[in-house]
Amino acid sequence: MTSDSSVVPLRQPDAVEDPLTAVLREGARRLLAQAVEAEAEAFLASLRDARLPDGRERIVRHGHGPERVIQTGIGPVEVRRVKLRDRDAGESGKRVRFTSALLPRWSRRTCSLDALLPILYLRGVSAGDFQEALAALLGKDAPNLSPSVIARLKAEWEVEYARWQRRDLSARRYVYVWVDGVYLQARMEPQAECMLVVIGATPEGKKELLGFQVGMRESAQSWRELLADLKGRGLAIAPELATGDGALGFWKALEEVFPTTRHQRCTVHKTANVLDKLPTSVQPAAKRDLRQIWTAPDRKSADAAMVLFAEKYQAKYDKAVTCLMKDRDVLTFYNFPAEHWDHLRTANPIESVFATVRHRTVRTRGALSQDTARLMVFKLIMAAAKTWRRLKGENQLPKVIAGVIFRNGIEVSVPSNQSAA
Repeated sequence: MTSDSSVVPLRQPDAVEDPLTAVLREGARRLLAQAVEAEAEAFLASLRDARLPDGRERIVRHGHGPERVIQTGIGPVEVRRVKLRDRDAGESGKRVRFTSALLPRWSRRTCSLDALLPILYLRGVSAGDFQEALAALLGKDAPNLSPSVIARLKAEWEVEYARWQRRDLSARRYVYVWVDGVYLQARMEPQAECMLVVIGATPEGKKELLGFQVGMRESAQSWRELLADLKGRGLAIAPELATGDGALGFWKALEEVFPTTRHQRCTVHKTANVLDKLPTSVQPAAKRDLRQIWTAPDRKSADAAMVLFAEKYQAKYDKAVTCLMKDRDVLTFYNFPAEHWDHLRTANPIESVFATVRHRTVRTRGALSQDTARLMVFKLIMAAAKTWRRLKGENQLPKVIAGVIFRNGIEVSVPSNQSAA
């Protein structure tokens, strides 16, 4: 019976017709099915000599499992798992099982999507918007992307964070550390939490997250707890230099826990603090003058530029000059290799990470609980650490560890014990 209907189905406004993607998905389905079959055949071939007492093969095919949908980067792909049966399981008591490496038993998404979901969430896409945001890429009815997926991911992050907080540091050493305390206002919370972050540079020149703790304020007690925890978990050797802002709490705690570590005030924070005490009309010129101090080729030139700044602004803006002159530790970097100056002068590696977190908070109108904010900061820092640039002049780090003296960035002597050797 033929239909004489002249009704032509119209394309729906939200429908996406892409023949190329359809071809790719069909090709992916066939390739995946062939790969799973080949994997099962290879497993069977490896056990071809396994026989029952009557001579029959012990491991045989046993059909396929039910069809399931795997969510991939090009949309859903249907596949069926190959099943193998061990005929001798009841007698020997040791069952031979086949588990596909390509298609794990409970897998519903590819690993690339598992990595994509937390990135989208951390960058500002709310859990309820996942389906809509990924519809064009993965298909309108893409499964396994419900808000409950994010809930499970956050539970996994919590476990990962707890395990990271307990890790052993006895085999680790850090030449330099950067510290900062950044405030984030969480939803429905009367007071912003302070995120205390410590980033360390290894003897190989690699930067990595060393310490992370959440407190209500950037006090000496909070910093002392964090530093003491790091030391208690095995960080016995003090860093050579710590870079941070002018918050007195950290420097007081550092003196108690790692008294031999030298201090370097962050020049970016110091510039902001000085400019804050100047009228807006004067700030551009003052900023250039401050830059002349931080970028001077040697300590003598920096001191001279600092004196010139004081003479220029003392009469009208004595508070700005006092703010600058009270922290002579702002020039400590001159006692370290010149290749490391760009890294040591500022704690911006931490600020750049928190800029992303603040963006996420703005995009979701502050929809962050304290626990979510803590986990988000942790995951963002760990993700950002993969792209942190290594220290320039890493060949100088062993010299810093050995106690070689640097003046104005140039090596001037070596320890006496090395000379004797």
